[in-house]
Amino acid sequence: MGKIRRGGFIFLTWKGDHPPRHVHVYRDGQFVVKWDLDNWKPMKGNASLRVLQLIETLQSEGAL
Repeated sequence: MGKIRRGGFIFLTWKGDHPPRHVHVYRDGQFVVKWDLDNWKPMKGNASLRVLQLIETLQSEGAL
């Protein structure tokens, strides 16, 4: 499991999790979005522009 804290959000990924590749995003212990990294769309919930920017940054850094 990968756990990254950034911008007040927690991004969780699990190695070997089911496809497509995705990240779970939480804020203040509350679920925000389950984001599909392969198809760049939400699987569950809604992502704000800020969350999308953070996901892009984390991907460019190789963290996701």
